[in-house]
Amino acid sequence: MNPKGNAKLTLADGKTVDLPVYSGTHGPDVIDIRKLYAQTGMFTYDPGFMSTSSCNSTITFIDGDKGELLYRGYPIEQLATKCDFMDTCHLLLYGDLPDAAQKKDFVGRVTNHTMVHEQMQFFLRGFRRDAHPMAVMTGLVGALSAFYPDSINLHDARQRDISAIRLIAKMPTLVAMAYKYTIGQPINYPRNDLGYSANFMRMMFAVPAAEYKVNEVLVRALDRIFILHADHEQNASTSTVRLCASSGTNPFAAIAAGVACLWGPAHGGANEAALGMLADIQRDGGVAKIGEFITRVKDKNSTVRLMGFGHRVYKNHDPRATLMRETCHEVLNELGLHDDPTFKLAMALEKIALEDEYFVSRKLYPNVDFYSGIVQKAIGIPVPLFTAIFALARTVGWIAQLNEMIADPEYKIGRPRQLYVGAARRDIVKK
Repeated sequence: MNPKGNAKLTLADGKTVDLPVYSGTHGPDVIDIRKLYAQTGMFTYDPGFMSTSSCNSTITFIDGDKGELLYRGYPIEQLATKCDFMDTCHLLLYGDLPDAAQKKDFVGRVTNHTMVHEQMQFFLRGFRRDAHPMAVMTGLVGALSAFYPDSINLHDARQRDISAIRLIAKMPTLVAMAYKYTIGQPINYPRNDLGYSANFMRMMFAVPAAEYKVNEVLVRALDRIFILHADHEQNASTSTVRLCASSGTNPFAAIAAGVACLWGPAHGGANEAALGMLADIQRDGGVAKIGEFITRVKDKNSTVRLMGFGHRVYKNHDPRATLMRETCHEVLNELGLHDDPTFKLAMALEKIALEDEYFVSRKLYPNVDFYSGIVQKAIGIPVPLFTAIFALARTVGWIAQLNEMIADPEYKIGRPRQLYVGAARRDIVKK
């Protein structure tokens, strides 16, 4: 942080308080209010933390007005087209893209930890077959601390690094296990001769009765999904991981908390909601009725919402969506699905949103959730598993954020304050 003078706060009684102002590499300046209560006896009030910086960070930067996303300074457009997910993981964890030797070492470490303890299968069988995959994932990820007690000390850098590698390596195995369990197919063990994304696809879709052939177009599409979702600044689940870890709990528990938070439909469930919207339109008549749907969306008295368009942070365009759109069309072409009713509907809706003045003027462009949902459905990933895929990709970002917080000498256990508006003090009177 770079000091940038002071901001002067004038209170109602005329008292003035000087508060330090700092600037970062990018983004708006911040006012340091850590001593505000000590100096004034007051707290700030900011529901949703819309104007509050909870930490300083070197990992991810978003400029919502410009439509810019940087991982450790690198534009997401460059990472998604010039790097793979393992490069991105190394970058987020250690601060730099790996050279050839570092890449080989990192991939080797991840590959050697892809298997999970065999007892995890017995734990998995305790769930109902129809349980939501995120319910299963929350339990499985949290249970890792019971199976790997040698890497649960949050304050030991070496153990944190081991747990980071284990989590990145085992998340695809756990997601595939959860999927296979729900559909009643045998679980596939990971293969060390396959890359990260190819290995995951094989664990998801291979069956003993047939040889599984890797489709490089689909593998690259999935790898890009992982890159685009790897981190996204201080969102709800990342803040949850940081808050949870600030208590000193183990890394597996903190990541499980992030998984639970991500499950919410306002966060990780957005791509599932977008596919649900398309299914509803399809049921009501498909492309032929899309005009009626758009009319209802524009009606301010209607409860119909356009899912997968616009973004809370990106006020111009979501750079991830541009990249995912290219991938979406590559996958549909590869699989010959442009005539599939659901995908035809999705493309028709995309065309309207990109051309209709109502959506253009409001900058309601298709976001990454809209396209990633279509891609995952085309690949064969069932809709209830979408958020688990998101959790798999975001795990490395959560770990990087957790590591950064623990290494920060200024970090403290998270303890937000409140504006109490309940009953005043009162005494019990016996009747």
